[in-house]
Amino acid sequence: MAHPSQLGFQDAASPIMEELLHFHDHALMAVFLISTLVLYIITIMMTTKLTNTSSMDAQEIEMVWTIMPAIILVVIALPSLRILYLMDEINDPHLTVKAIGHQWYWSYEFTNYEDLVFDSYMLPTQDLLPGQFRLLEVDNRMVVPMESPIRMLISAEDVLHSWAIPSMGIKTDAIPGRLNQTTFIASRPGVFYGQCSEICGANHSFMPIVVEATTLNHFQEWSSSMLET
Repeated sequence: MAHPSQLGFQDAASPIMEELLHFHDHALMAVFLISTLVLYIITIMMTTKLTNTSSMDAQEIEMVWTIMPAIILVVIALPSLRILYLMDEINDPHLTVKAIGHQWYWSYEFTNYEDLVFDSYMLPTQDLLPGQFRLLEVDNRMVVPMESPIRMLISAEDVLHSWAIPSMGIKTDAIPGRLNQTTFIASRPGVFYGQCSEICGANHSFMPIVVEATTLNHFQEWSSSMLET
């Protein structure tokens, strides 16, 4: 959960988000080193008397500033491609959930169950309980078992939406007439919040997403109670 004046990312709640955080730190270090070098060169040029301004040929420095950027790009690109393939990898999911975006709420279908379908609306401010978050809490949370591969099938019924949970590293567009797929594993129990991150209309900012990761026993109890209702 993000908090006021937070400068970094939210704490990772999935292996993919942990990899993204590591890659962010890796790329940021490369940017920091490049910025430091450029600042140093600019400082030297401004403070040192130039004694040879008519030099027209410098093969060594030209080789350096051609090869070094290529090496830096490779160092950044290789871990980026690795994470990109990891995000698309789906191996034997234990549960498949279909999320459908509407104006302006989400509906969920647990395809492993025959009748486990429900809508998820944002709770009005006057209905919030103590400890619940304004504009983020919903009446029906999407409950999933932790440490289990979950496959998400994401689509929309009317306009473009986007199903996004920052702490899990998930952001997948919901497009009418198209079924997008992503996967995640909740590495710890908790309640994780997200919002529609596509400008989908007047109530775009009032489409919260709440995923509750819990134990397998609690998930079975929740699914049984939802099927009974």
